[in-house]
Amino acid sequence: MRHSERSMKYLNGKWKKGLVFLCFAFILIVTSCSTGSNPTSGTKKETKQAKQGGTLVVARQSDATKLDPQFITDIPSANVIYQKVYETLVTPDKDMRPQPLLATEWKQADNTTWEFKLRKGVKFQDGADLNAEAVKKTFERLLDPKTGSPQREKFAMIKEIKAIDDYTVQFILSYPYAPLLSILGSNEGSILSPKALQEDSSKLAQHPVGTGPYVFDSWKSGEEIVLKKNPEYWGKKPNIDKVVFKVVPEDATRIAMVETGEASITDQVPVTEIARIESSSTMKLYRTEGLAVEYVGFNVTKKPFDNVKVRQAISHAIERKSIIKGVYNNVGKLANSAMSSKVFGYSENVKPYNYDVNEAKKLLKEAGYENGLDLTLITSDRKERINMAEVIQSQLKGIGVNVKVQVLEYGAYIDAINNGKDDLFIGGWGNATGDGDYNQYNLFHSASRGPAGNSFFYNNPKADSLIEAARREQDEKKRQKLYEEVMQLEMQDAVYIPIRVYEHLAVSNKSVDNFWLSPVNYLMINEAVLK
Repeated sequence: MRHSERSMKYLNGKWKKGLVFLCFAFILIVTSCSTGSNPTSGTKKETKQAKQGGTLVVARQSDATKLDPQFITDIPSANVIYQKVYETLVTPDKDMRPQPLLATEWKQADNTTWEFKLRKGVKFQDGADLNAEAVKKTFERLLDPKTGSPQREKFAMIKEIKAIDDYTVQFILSYPYAPLLSILGSNEGSILSPKALQEDSSKLAQHPVGTGPYVFDSWKSGEEIVLKKNPEYWGKKPNIDKVVFKVVPEDATRIAMVETGEASITDQVPVTEIARIESSSTMKLYRTEGLAVEYVGFNVTKKPFDNVKVRQAISHAIERKSIIKGVYNNVGKLANSAMSSKVFGYSENVKPYNYDVNEAKKLLKEAGYENGLDLTLITSDRKERINMAEVIQSQLKGIGVNVKVQVLEYGAYIDAINNGKDDLFIGGWGNATGDGDYNQYNLFHSASRGPAGNSFFYNNPKADSLIEAARREQDEKKRQKLYEEVMQLEMQDAVYIPIRVYEHLAVSNKSVDNFWLSPVNYLMINEAVLK
């Protein structure tokens, strides 16, 4: 999933310790409660019997693409380092509300000035000190156009970072930005070692250096990434000595490894394996609704999809409910837009195109394609995505559209959609903050075309204007109306076809306890234990 990735009234005067942050008050709370067996629900007795140490093996379908958080654009890569090797100024809790982490306190001097007090005594894994200069250098590198970070636009509102003293840093914004805390708590807000940046920042793609509870140990490309417990960690040290992210492409093999104990967890669970997992005496299933949405996207700059009628025709020709039932076994729910109902800014008033084969044929004829089309649909090599592609291929035959399905390894898939090498693609967007800005600016603003998230290469000045107004607006009701308006415009332009709101699944061996999946789909293992 792309990264994947939240009150909006400003804080004034007094320092806030982080119990309640108005910057997130009108967010629809994302529950992290399991709807199935919950591996984090072990008893106190079980926790006491848990041994310290051991190796946690996480079986994953695909390898990471890179490990520099300022260049990562996908959840599987971020999952290796987020709140493990790297940490952020604030961190979202299970309900996506910001809590202190590397910053202990913060306040807002005015609409465009935020000030943070940093935690003292924290060191990076290479011995460098966490201080205001380290934070300043992290964000200056991210914002420097020469760096070429695909995450730069997410922080474009930051005009200047000031180190007031060793442990006080100010963010000066070009304009009011309501969800600042939410973006600072995302993976791309990770604080990097100033020593590593000075020596050779390019090495961070292969060797991350942060302040987190785990230290990067090794990476055998295509095989595994190994993290080890950070013996000098400033906070509560993890129970587990070593974490191995092992690449296991075959779905059945990953499940079998968890069942036998060869692997501890896999957070990439085929829906076809649910019955097997639930009947197993050695496995537990974790389920939680997420913030992400899966969709079919058009490259609107390439023929024939530069014609809105063709996009509308395809939208009418795909029967979405059958995909949820037949491909996903009713895991997740039908989406009406590219925004989950758990994300602030969602509106139930946005209506997708209804299934209507006759209308689809009519629109194709009006667009000049009465005799049909030949298209290529790109998908990653996830089993469900391949199955969905085949269903779409079959459905589009009904309107005379011949679809060639091209299945790509995950890294090649990301490269293809980032660089516009596709006609049509199956994609997903994992909101990393719980705020609609993360969806709208990254997926649909013209400044985000390409690796930043706008793989549709959509460019509509009116949409840009509405998105920009929404991120500045402080009134929550007005902000919601702006998001509803822009989502209706994107639907009118038929930029994408919403398919499914994700339900995140993980399966663990019963020897593992106290891990959880965040609403973003990050695997949180800092308190995990092996019994």
